[in-house]
Amino acid sequence: MTDRPKIELLTRAGCTICKKAYARLAELAGELDFDLTATDVDAAAAAGNPGLRAEFGDRLPVILLDGREHSYWEIDEPRLRADLAR
Repeated sequence: MTDRPKIELLTRAGCTICKKAYARLAELAGELDFDLTATDVDAAAAAGNPGLRAEFGDRLPVILLDGREHSYWEIDEPRLRADLAR
């Protein structure tokens, strides 16, 4: 049995593009069978983990696929579908 792919959306409060990206990823999660989480980079920094905000904070939303950057600002849906099909 293999683990399901994991997609993490890096976001911040008040980011309308982030909300739209999360909504679309939530739809795709059911279709493409992956686990979806969202992480607020500002909340993570406040909790003692500033690394995500330092690395990705200027180009949110960022989509991580199994911990690696996949795309940012918008979902590269054709590429995401292809990568998840592997």
